[in-house]
Amino acid sequence: MTHLKQGDKAPAINGLDQDGKAVSLADYKGRKLVLYFYPKDDTPGCTAEACSLRDEHDLIRQSGFEVLGVSPDQASKHKKFADKYDLPFRLLADTEKEVAMRYGVWGRKKFMGREFDGILRTTFVIDEQGIIQQVIDKVRTTDHALQVLEASKV
Repeated sequence: MTHLKQGDKAPAINGLDQDGKAVSLADYKGRKLVLYFYPKDDTPGCTAEACSLRDEHDLIRQSGFEVLGVSPDQASKHKKFADKYDLPFRLLADTEKEVAMRYGVWGRKKFMGREFDGILRTTFVIDEQGIIQQVIDKVRTTDHALQVLEASKV
């Protein structure tokens, strides 16, 4: 579980997106950001989450938000995932897990009786000044966009 909470300054983001272009938190200065961390491209839960954000992307944008997804997958894998599902937002390749560590979303998980380290599915709603407005740590993958929109109204 993340150590970050509402009112904290969002930690720096640095990396490459699915097109090999540099991404940083400064790119979003003056704009609101939905920063979502997910475990792996092209898996059922991660696909449902990304497609939820894709399907409501216009509404999310109308609410003044940009969307940035982050996982430890390579940029080339992100590219295939984004193209396959026609994702209209950027995906950051956090292959060294540096961004995940800064946000406190890399940790111990349990799946099908097995324990391992991985991304703890978490979304941060960040305001125009780079301050965390909401932390969503109980992500509902199939209707995550609505969850984000509800959280952004608080």
